[in-house]
Amino acid sequence: MAEVAFHFNAPDKLAYTARLLRKAWLKGARVVVLSPPEAIEELDRHIWLVGQGDFVPHARPGDPPAVQRHSPILLTDRLEGGDAAAVLVNLQAGAVDEPAAFARVIEVVGLDEADRAAARQRWRAYTAAGIEPLRHDLKQSGA
Repeated sequence: MAEVAFHFNAPDKLAYTARLLRKAWLKGARVVVLSPPEAIEELDRHIWLVGQGDFVPHARPGDPPAVQRHSPILLTDRLEGGDAAAVLVNLQAGAVDEPAAFARVIEVVGLDEADRAAARQRWRAYTAAGIEPLRHDLKQSGA
């Protein structure tokens, strides 16, 4: 069963996600980021700026299929059967349909009330599916 973790109170959701992706890449993890289409370009920009002098390899929709397959981080607006990664970061409003396809699902939640309300719905969806999500409050951790 997949581990689902909610990271609450991200002051800047995309900047936090970029830092999270850098950490995951440094640990050798393969990550798929499920994002609304309109946020992919801004997330891409954050990834390029996340570490001074660091290169965090990633692919976006529209990159050649070979680049997408071999990239340790894939930014996408829809999941496809071939997205082989251990970790999924969900930035979309809805819960992941098949969280068991990943070892770990990370839900990043900002400070916006609409985002928090959508997160509560996702929490309920995971609980109804028999998954007990973990809660990480970023205000308390100082992240």
